[in-house]
Amino acid sequence: MSILLLLVTLPILVHGKTTPQDAALTKDDDFKTLTKDRIAALPDGERLVWLDYLDRSKHLEETERSVLAEECRSIGKTKSAPAPSNSKEFEPDNDVPESWYLTDEAGKLTEVVLSYQTPSGGWSKSIDYSRGPRAKGTHWTSQNGDGWHYCGTLDNRSTTEQIRFLARVYKHTKNETAKQAALKGLKWLFDAQYPNGGWPQNYPIESGYHEAITLNDDAMLHAMEVMLDVAEGNGPFEFTETALRTRARESFQRALICLSRMQIRIDQHPTVWCAQHDPISLAPISARKKEPVSLSGGESASMLKFLMRRGPTDESTKAIIEPALSWLDTHRITGLKKTKNADGKTDYVPDASSTEIYWARFYDFETGKPIFAGAEDGVIYSTYSEMAAKNRVGYDYFTTKPKELLEKEVTRWKKRLETANR
Repeated sequence: MSILLLLVTLPILVHGKTTPQDAALTKDDDFKTLTKDRIAALPDGERLVWLDYLDRSKHLEETERSVLAEECRSIGKTKSAPAPSNSKEFEPDNDVPESWYLTDEAGKLTEVVLSYQTPSGGWSKSIDYSRGPRAKGTHWTSQNGDGWHYCGTLDNRSTTEQIRFLARVYKHTKNETAKQAALKGLKWLFDAQYPNGGWPQNYPIESGYHEAITLNDDAMLHAMEVMLDVAEGNGPFEFTETALRTRARESFQRALICLSRMQIRIDQHPTVWCAQHDPISLAPISARKKEPVSLSGGESASMLKFLMRRGPTDESTKAIIEPALSWLDTHRITGLKKTKNADGKTDYVPDASSTEIYWARFYDFETGKPIFAGAEDGVIYSTYSEMAAKNRVGYDYFTTKPKELLEKEVTRWKKRLETANR
């Protein structure tokens, strides 16, 4: 079945006239979206696949807990130690020469990355790989030695980057262990993908906003990039066999369908996306206090850039891209100047003479205007200055990503369409 046909047969999310059962719009960090009651209310076919998905997730989590508990027992510990923490993302240089992969440095990094792969096949984030391989009784996550936070995640480029790294290791060294670990990582991506084509932030599933289909920080985008590379046998994935490439292609197509269904419509007009969506209804939902239900400027621009450069050029994909570009074009923010206030902190102040152009990370559904939610008080303010005066700011509330999209990528996109139509 073609993507276009599938899109036609699936419901479209319409915001502004959202019914209560479609709107899991909450500000509580501890809310749950994948509840038994919600799944029980689904039609038979959908209910069964969701129950199977949750059963597999639960089994994997139990396996991981059992493995770590056994490790602790074997060394006489009653409690696991958290992994050493590093605030930096794991993002190796893709352009290092082939000879580097034959060095001791590359071999040591490979050993460490392999040691931190979870039994389910993913990786956590913020691990200090310079501290050496994971020791027995050490958690796979640095978040909390007692808990299971981010134990397998797409957040902060995790899992997708480790898969790519190990695939490159195999490409240049023929290290079979690295290849098998990369394949296990790909299996984690397949397993983690929801029945409707989206991806949660963490897998096995972790309650709260982590259950949401996560576009925030480009989590779903990175998963789609890997799937498309595998499907096309690009870069380090030349070793993949036909069956795996076919499965990756199907996964990518399901993700496209999910994106189309999640694209928020206001007064019947498609716009962009929220940073996270309900995994069942696909309605936009909140996450942390500083991440309200909203229309996203940053994450939407990143996803569009990817689709315009590498997505299909068919009518269904054009129907996703074109209205989203139009929405971004009409939601530029001008008359602001980026500056430093008296405390030396970044501020954005009104300045009619400013030539700077921005987009907000969050826009209000009803007014289409920028909104700024406080990380500490959860209050939604109409200006950045008001929010920053009452909250600690460690977050990008403005973005310039759509500028490049509208000024450069549109031209590139049109050329792709022209070539495809020849």
